[in-house]
Amino acid sequence: MPLPDTMFCAQQIHIPPELPDILKQFTKAAIRTQPADVLQWSAGYFSALSRGDPLPVKDRLEIPVATQKTDTGLTQGLLKVLHKQCSHKLMVDLDDLEQKWRNLCLPTEKFHALLRLDPPMEKDIEWLKFLALGCSSLGGSLNSAMKHACQILTADSEGGPACIPFKAFSYIYRYLASLDPDISRLDTESYLSSLKDKIECRKNGMIGLSDFFISKRKV
Repeated sequence: MPLPDTMFCAQQIHIPPELPDILKQFTKAAIRTQPADVLQWSAGYFSALSRGDPLPVKDRLEIPVATQKTDTGLTQGLLKVLHKQCSHKLMVDLDDLEQKWRNLCLPTEKFHALLRLDPPMEKDIEWLKFLALGCSSLGGSLNSAMKHACQILTADSEGGPACIPFKAFSYIYRYLASLDPDISRLDTESYLSSLKDKIECRKNGMIGLSDFFISKRKV
């Protein structure tokens, strides 16, 4: 015998008071991030939310760059999301990093392609090195990679000078230059020394986009 239709009235339905705001923030985050796979991204979003971790959400809506030379799916905005999620640790577990990568709907084969540029010896990787590899993949030149790194690491507002500590700049520059057989260590150190002299008069030890020019070399 079929069960009778169940009737509910508004007084019988309990809506958790926090639910409307959770759904509102989730919807805004999805619109801003524009994930390629909403279900995959949503799983990562609510998993991070339940743990109190940084959410896989872009700061703003990002217009796709049609001129990107290598179609990795990676963008500066997505790399910045990964930075927010991973930068609190010096070393990042590769399995955890790969899961965060997948949660942003990025292709797994591209993740492993980045790692092959400088294969890690252990099951973790220094976050700044992975960030540098990601930056190099966005534009293909050392010049572009350093610009992306400054724009991701800076605390300046968008459109500002994108200043970052010279220590961080020189670390990333040395690392990427070391992967290019056409750039000698002497050239690297000479260039960084000239930059350091340029900003030495400042007390904050910061360098911005207007401070440097790097000859375009492939990385």
